Amino acid sequence: MKCFVGLGNPGKKYEQTRHNIGFRVIDELAEKWNISLNQEKFKGIYGSGIVNGEKVFLIKPITYMNISGECVRPFLDYFKIPLEELVVIYDDLDLPTGRVRLRQKGSAGGHNGIKSLISHLGTEKFNRLRIGISRPQTRMPIPDYVLGPFSTEEQKEIQEAIHKAADACESFLTNTFLEVMNKYN
Repeated sequence: MKCFVGLGNPGKKYEQTRHNIGFRVIDELAEKWNISLNQEKFKGIYGSGIVNGEKVFLIKPITYMNISGECVRPFLDYFKIPLEELVVIYDDLDLPTGRVRLRQKGSAGGHNGIKSLISHLGTEKFNRLRIGISRPQTRMPIPDYVLGPFSTEEQKEIQEAIHKAADACESFLTNTFLEVMNKYN
């Protein structure tokens, strides 16, 4: 059983923002695997299906980014999903735009969604798939930047990163996370 959680903010206003890259990967996986995200539980929208013989859950917390843990912890508990089968997908200011990086543990690095998950899960040891959004080139406040859309120039890199992230998630269905890290990092 695998669980993929994409971090983001609910609502049309946030759909194409940098902070919603996790939601966009979940949407890509849902389309690729023909899984409808039409169920709601524990402050999240989710869908499930069987992919390559593996039970898969795709989740988008609708709690807003900063309290994502309020959705994820009860969801994992209810469906009895082991922590090592979880992959959290989110944006990272410290990676170049479009770069995909996987890790098995680590600090929140200033990301409030990850801070919430660490707090609710009680550990920093969970699989992460980070997609780079770079830092603003101007003195723009970080909240304004992450809640803003990608530039036209960034769109191609971001779409490629979304495809690569989805491929990495699919690889996790038949490989260990360490093997996926070695292939995609």
